[in-house]
Amino acid sequence: MEIRIGIANTPRELNFESALPAAEVTKTIEKALDSDVSFVTFADVKGNTYIVPTEGITFIEVGTEESRRVGFVA
Repeated sequence: MEIRIGIANTPRELNFESALPAAEVTKTIEKALDSDVSFVTFADVKGNTYIVPTEGITFIEVGTEESRRVGFVA
């Protein structure tokens, strides 16, 4: 699933694919924001780790778990 994170004072967004289900990603984000943790950590499907400061998060978009269609539509 695709995750998009907007960070304050940064013109670009952080985009990556995660293997975690949408509910688990949402729960992790909510827990980090509610507990006043200074950062939240994510891992993508390639094994990269992203550490994002919670005070700078402007938005988080969690994509659907639906697979993308490949091919032409008639």
